[in-house]
This record gives sequence, structure tokens and C-alpha cells, in this order.
Amino acid sequence: MLASIPLTALFEKFNNLHVLIVGDVMVDAYVWGRASRLSPEAPVPVVNVERTEQRLGGAANVALNVQALGATPLLCSVVGDDAGGDHLLHLLHRHHLPADGIIRSAHRPTTFKQRILAQGQQLVRIDSEVETDLNADETALLLAAYDDLLPRADVVIFEDYDKGVLCESIISECIARARERGIPTVVDPKKKNFLAYRHCTLFKPNLKELREGLKLEFGTPDVDRPGFEAAVARLREVLAPEIVLVTLSEHGVFAQQNDEKTYLPAHLRTISDVSGAG
Repeated sequence: MLASIPLTALFEKFNNLHVLIVGDVMVDAYVWGRASRLSPEAPVPVVNVERTEQRLGGAANVALNVQALGATPLLCSVVGDDAGGDHLLHLLHRHHLPADGIIRSAHRPTTFKQRILAQGQQLVRIDSEVETDLNADETALLLAAYDDLLPRADVVIFEDYDKGVLCESIISECIARARERGIPTVVDPKKKNFLAYRHCTLFKPNLKELREGLKLEFGTPDVDRPGFEAAVARLREVLAPEIVLVTLSEHGVFAQQNDEKTYLPAHLRTISDVSGAG
């Protein structure tokens, strides 16, 4: 049991892992400023810019977190042959993250999300992206990059943000190739491909994704435990994962492996930006 393993030993073991992250990468951009008047052109605030920042988002943010925890990240994705792609590769280089699994395409833009904030309050978010699946050439290049990285991986994480890098055929191929090598697969799903991850090792939706993915209505475990656990049972029946882990916001986390079910409470914190949470 994990509870019997010292925390330091868990982190020491994690330090030795090579973690392959496959999915949608993006740039999270922020513009901070102050708003003291309305525009004469429209009833909107005028923001005087004080500073800007660009951060790694999506699967690239997960790679950064994996690195921060001491493991070695490997990253496999597709970005545009555009300024956004240049920014993302620069950020990877700045954070000493590998880019050998990043494919550049002239046929799709890099996902770029810009947030405008005034006095610490987010006013608007501007998304530049497409959500179409990869074309045949992009798919072939992505799978070739995946095959190059897979022999170096101890675990594969799928980071799906419904931006087109992951589709049902790519997902099934990647899981099958990992299973052939005995490499565990971990999934952070989104709605479009929710039921495509059959036979993954660990499946981690949040409560909203579980409802939408299964098209079921049920309450949180504190008020509707039978309904919630019936939904998890349905998920296990359809996808056959070894482990289900459901994040429940302020209600904590639920985990199930075989017939063993565990509820872990949350410790509430006040936060201003939820990017990357969950």
C-alpha cells in the first residue's frame, strides 16, 4: 500500500521516471494592467498595460510540472509553423524541456490563449486555435515521434484538451503500443474522446467530465453516493481501466482499483487562476 511507503521514497522513485506526455500543447499569455476609464468607442474598459507574460499551457504545462517534481519529461505534440509555435519552442528551451517530439505543421495554428487582466481581475480571454483532427501527414509524423520516444518512457500521460492532436485512432494506437511494451498509460480526458481510452491504466476525469462523457446525471458523492458510484461502475465497464481517479473540486478525490474504493478530502485554498488545476 502507498500509505506504508515514506513520502521521501515516493519522490525518490518518481525522480527516476521518464514520463512521456502526449496531447495538446498551447501558450498561455497574460496581459496585466490597470483600467480607470471606459472607452469612448464602446462600453468597455481601457486597460493600460503594465506587464505581459507567456507560459507553457496544456500538455506543455504538465511537462513542466513533471520536471518540477523531479522526473524527466518527454513531450509529443503538434504545433503550428507560426509565431505561436516559435513562442512555445522558446519557452520549452527556456525551461530546459525537450522539443524533439514536437511536430510543426503549416496547416494548423498553435493554440494561443491570451488573458487580459485589470487590477487582478480577468476581463476577457482571447483564444486563437482550431479543434479539427490532425490530417494524415500530421498523424503519421506524430506517431513516428511517439515511437521514437516510447522506448525511453516509463509511463505515458495523455493530456487531451479537445484541440485535435488526440483523436480516437491515435489514442488507440498509442495505448496499444504502450501496452505491448508493458508501459502504463494515464489519461486526463476531455469530452470529445472521453470513451476512446479503452484499456488505459489510470483514467482521471473530473466530475463534470464524468457526467458529460457518460451522458448521465448524478450528484456529488456527499449527496448522491449511489448515483456517483454507479457512474464510476459504468465507466469501468466501458473503458476497463485498472484505476479510476475522479477529482471532485471542493469534495476531494475518489479512487477505485478493482473493488477497493477510497475517498480523499480536499483542503480548500483561495486561488486567482485555475489554469492547469485539476
